Amino acid sequence: MEITRVGFGAWAIGGAGWAFGWSSQDDTESVAAIRHAVASGINWIDTAAVYGLGHSEEVVARALREIPPRDRPYVFTKCGLVWEGQDRSALPRRVGEARSLRREVEASLRRLGVERIDLYQMHRPAEDGTPVERYWQTLLELKAEGKVRSVGLSNHGASQLDAAERVGHVETLQPPFSAITRQAAAAELAWCAAHGTGAIVYSPMQAGLLSGTFSQERAARLPADDWRSRSPEFKGERLDRNLGLAAALGPIAQRHGTSVGAVAVAWTLAWPGVTGAIVGARRPSQIDGWLPAADLELTDADLDEVAAAIERTGAGSGPARPS
Repeated sequence: MEITRVGFGAWAIGGAGWAFGWSSQDDTESVAAIRHAVASGINWIDTAAVYGLGHSEEVVARALREIPPRDRPYVFTKCGLVWEGQDRSALPRRVGEARSLRREVEASLRRLGVERIDLYQMHRPAEDGTPVERYWQTLLELKAEGKVRSVGLSNHGASQLDAAERVGHVETLQPPFSAITRQAAAAELAWCAAHGTGAIVYSPMQAGLLSGTFSQERAARLPADDWRSRSPEFKGERLDRNLGLAAALGPIAQRHGTSVGAVAVAWTLAWPGVTGAIVGARRPSQIDGWLPAADLELTDADLDEVAAAIERTGAGSGPARPS
């Protein structure tokens, strides 16, 4: 698949009422955001079964119904996080057992209303005792059976990638990556570059912290059903450092005639091994803020400036500049 440099992230549109929800969302606006992204040239959507406990996939399906088949984007989703019972706030279980994964893919196909999923990814390493080699074999079988077009791993480390690669090629990795969360640059991105594995990074704006529109006041107003209200990155000294880094991106954005958010996304795309960045949106206007990142090429001077700001503010951890 040839994918655009940025893709539509559908985590937030899953809405509230689960452990990692983004508070209540307007499904009509979410559908409008997806359609605007596709009309603007974005050709892939990344979602997951667990986002909204199935609701995000249903919203994606609603948006796809109104898009002519020839214009439809690729649809990526994930498995391995299972919810059960009436307590929607409980943490999903991390399951790799083959029967569970097969039930999940059928449920996702049904919710998305598609005959085949374009990219199917194991959301996180399993915690039910299933080794990575075994659940990776299951995903490879789903591909061979035609239920999915490609398979990948999300939130897996280099040693786990090695184990999976010995069973069959890992086509994609989806790690968290931003100017704040930089750990993937220490090993996983280089692994992807060396193995011909596409890296599609998520949260390049760090859940809004690097959008250029976040503030101390907004962080204090986050509702209890927004997972960010419980995140250490949105509190105290870490919040101060993160907002300081966002402010330091402002002069770079001005020089390029773009937004701080676009600079934050373009920074992730400047790293060797990165194929594309997943950027979330809950309404059409948000897409217009970061869409220019797809064509924005940061200069060496820009990258030096970001690295200096990372060191000065002390925000995040991990390598600060691509070679």
